[in-house]
Formats: sequence, structure tokens, C-alpha cells
Amino acid sequence: MQTVCLSVLGHSEVINIYLLSLAVADLLTGIFVVPLSVYSAAVQNWVYGELVCRLVGYLQVTLWSVSVFTFMWISVDRYLAVRKPLRYDTVQTKTRCQCWMVFTWISCGMLCCPPLLGFNKPLFDRDTYICMLDWTNMAAYSVTVGVLILGPSLITTVYTYTYIFSTMRKLRSGVPIHDKEYATALSENMSNPSHIMSFVLVVTFWLSWMPFAGLKLYEHFAGIKFQVPFLHFGVIWLGILNSFWKAVILVAMSPQFRLALRIFCLTLCCRYKGRLQGELIGMDDD
Repeated sequence: MQTVCLSVLGHSEVINIYLLSLAVADLLTGIFVVPLSVYSAAVQNWVYGELVCRLVGYLQVTLWSVSVFTFMWISVDRYLAVRKPLRYDTVQTKTRCQCWMVFTWISCGMLCCPPLLGFNKPLFDRDTYICMLDWTNMAAYSVTVGVLILGPSLITTVYTYTYIFSTMRKLRSGVPIHDKEYATALSENMSNPSHIMSFVLVVTFWLSWMPFAGLKLYEHFAGIKFQVPFLHFGVIWLGILNSFWKAVILVAMSPQFRLALRIFCLTLCCRYKGRLQGELIGMDDD
């Protein structure tokens, strides 16, 4: 649904390019990962063969990496809208952002490729009922990939949103800005609901995955494994199903997404083109 609505909406704002990337990653997860994993969890066994297990494990880590980098680019986009409001349209062009997203997808696919092409068998985790790639005998490479993905993303996200909310606080406190043109452009950009919406998306994503990451790190360093039934299953599916919360957040906080959703629903419901055009007349952005 997210992918279709964002496609209907088009690229009226640069941030929609990033949101479309997130939607495509969620769509691929929903098509190729979730159905196979749900059935395997129901029968408590992997029945699709080693090759499919390897591909599912590769898709999981690749699409997760794409989402992490996409959230980083969203934070950079929002930062530039606040830091350089007069030059934002020049710096953040649609072509440049599309190139960044193509680079992100290609680089994530290549970074996660070695375990897929290795000789290790994929692992079907009996605790989570999900196929995963075996990274155990590639410790150095695994740490390097983790640092390359998480390091820049977390540092950039924390810095950019700290600056954004600091600027918001200064404006609300009435700090004078002598350049009227800059002040006008900054006020217009700060009134864009995309700032808060993107922050909520980022926080929801990381909160969804923190229980699984924390559990795995604790078990690794403590040298123990919790035997609580469905604990591992619950925390990993909490992370995978964060796609559902993305849709809820977009519907609740994005007038443009609601408009695109209404257009999409009217397209499905209105059988005649003339009726659809009549329904769209007078439709605003909520």
C-alpha cells in the first residue's frame, strides 16, 4: 500500500524519494520474507530448501541495511532543509537524491553478498523460525560491515536531529534572525510536518529492533541463552513488523500520503473515469 500511494503521489518533495525506497524495501520483505517465514513458523521447519533459505537470509540483511541508510539520508535531507533553507532546492535536487538511493541499494547488495556466495550453509534458527546467513566464521568482515552500516547512520541521525530540534527550540524562544529572507525560508521549512514525521519514523524503526539487538548482544557477551518460550521469536518479529507502524505513521502524520491514499482508493472504487475526476475536484491536502 505504501509503495502504491507514494508512486501515485510522485516526487513532489525530495523526501518522497526516500520514503519510496523504504516502501519498496518493506514491499520486498512482505513478498519474499514474511510469507515463507510465517509458514515455516507454523510448521516449525524450513521446507523450501537450502537455496531459498540462503536467498531469504540475504534479502533480510540487505533490505534492513537499505532501510538504515535510507533513514540516514532522510535525516540529512531534513538537516539541509533547516541548515540551508535558501539553497535547499539547489542542493537537494531530485536527480541527486535518486542517485544516492541507487548507490545505497547497490552498495548494500554488495556489502551483504559474501556470506551468500560462501560455502557455509544457511542457518534456520529454531528459536525465531527464520533463515539467516551464517556470519560466524567471517567475524572480521561481519564487524567491518556492521561498523560501515551502523556507524555513519547512527552518528548522522543523532547529529542532524539534535541540530533540527535545537533550531526549533531557538525559534520558539524568539531568538532574533536579522536576515529576513533567511528567516522567512527557515520558518517555511520548519513548518513542514516532514521533520516530526521523519523523526517518528526513525525512532519507531530503532525501537522496533532494539529488543532483538539487545537480547543478542547480552547473550553473546554473557555467554548464556535464555530459554523463555517465544522470546526470540517475539523480539525478531517485533522488528520485522515495523513496516506496519510505518504505514500507520504516514497515514497519521502525512497529509500528502493521506491524499495519495484517497486517490488510490478512488481509483479502485470508481469504475468510470469521469466519476473519478469528479471526486478529485476540490480534493485538498487535508
